[in-house]
Amino acid sequence: MRANSFIANPEAVVMYVDMNSFFASCEQQDREELRGKPIGVCPFASPTACVIAPSIEAKQFGVKTGMRLNECKTLCPDIIAVSARPYRYRWYHIEIMKVLNSYCDDVMARSIDEAVMNFTSYKLVYKDFFALARQIKDDIRKTCGDFIKCSIGIAPNSFLAKLGTELQKPDGLVRITSENIDEHLSQLRLTDLPGIARNNERKLNLIGIRNPLEMRYASPAILRKAFGGIVGNYWYSRLNFMEVDLYENSYRAMSATRAVSRDQRSNPKALEGLFVSLCTRLEQRMVKQKVFCREVSFYVKYNDFTRWDTVIKFGIPVQDASDLRKAIVSRINSFEQQHNTLIFNDKTLHIGLFISKFIRSSDVAYTLFDNTMRRDKLRWVMYDIKDRFGRDVVRKASEVIAPKEMTDAIGFGSVKDMYGSLVDKEGNTYKEVINKYLLEE
Repeated sequence: MRANSFIANPEAVVMYVDMNSFFASCEQQDREELRGKPIGVCPFASPTACVIAPSIEAKQFGVKTGMRLNECKTLCPDIIAVSARPYRYRWYHIEIMKVLNSYCDDVMARSIDEAVMNFTSYKLVYKDFFALARQIKDDIRKTCGDFIKCSIGIAPNSFLAKLGTELQKPDGLVRITSENIDEHLSQLRLTDLPGIARNNERKLNLIGIRNPLEMRYASPAILRKAFGGIVGNYWYSRLNFMEVDLYENSYRAMSATRAVSRDQRSNPKALEGLFVSLCTRLEQRMVKQKVFCREVSFYVKYNDFTRWDTVIKFGIPVQDASDLRKAIVSRINSFEQQHNTLIFNDKTLHIGLFISKFIRSSDVAYTLFDNTMRRDKLRWVMYDIKDRFGRDVVRKASEVIAPKEMTDAIGFGSVKDMYGSLVDKEGNTYKEVINKYLLEE
């Protein structure tokens, strides 16, 4: 499944599963008092908090993901703000993936609330894929509860299958085939296609393409002109039953960012604790992905719309949180001494780190004079102990510096951090494992 092809295959069968209002539905499943009511899941309790997941009932009032809570209340005065519980959403994700994997070996989690299944080689196993999709829906409800619903699209490739999930929500089921694709596309706008934004729409309009149906019948050369390169070929392929989206990238970058509350910004210890926690989160992710980084970017945003940032490149790849922190603090101290100012102050609004330029742990070359091999091995053993017996059974000293200043957060994007692998001495993966960290409250 994970090998793409530019050969059209209208007979392929790909199923896309998209959970409906996922975070909000999980809360309604867990809490009976929220069922049937408009709710908005927020990362923290505040009138200016961003709603990361409105319930189906809230959406009926026009509430959308990304709106501020006070803005939502103007549309839906009775909306109930619910603080996010990321560990529960990850738990539901794991249970849903178990259901999907019981039907098909070719399953790929695309995000916390989406997955794609390739049934092309299962045509002799399943005779009716509509009936199969209904059975999958039923099994998810039996496993997770009546309020956990999904829309399923069936099509010859993953893009069209995803488009099918957009055509009927909530709890939809749509199949796109070579016989009905033109009918479906003729009823859509260009911006109804996943991945086509206003800017893309303007470019397509300039070359005479006004709707998805015209886009489907445009030549690859015309689409290359509109999109400025090979991306045009990808769009031609998607709309003509070729598969170009079933792939998994390794991380190019990782980030850890948090908004700073009013109480935190006036407390130097809280700011330091938040900073340490961000570094520790990136360490944990690198250990799980078995990589070191060679570059870190750090920024602080202030409530007067100014910011301070810096980029640090490492001659020796880094994985340890204390090394990240030490490098950034050194840069901060140098700046503060030169400019007689404080980087962390009572105007601090947002803190963020980005790490990139990864190298695999197995490829790290240790120097003769600064050999950190023993420290690295100790770190990996510590995380193995945490995996076996619980996150807090053993902790580094840095983890107890105001540890509760950084609450858990979750996004709809990559779920790579949720999965890991056990590797033998030759570097071969012999077992896939779940990151238990992310399932703890």
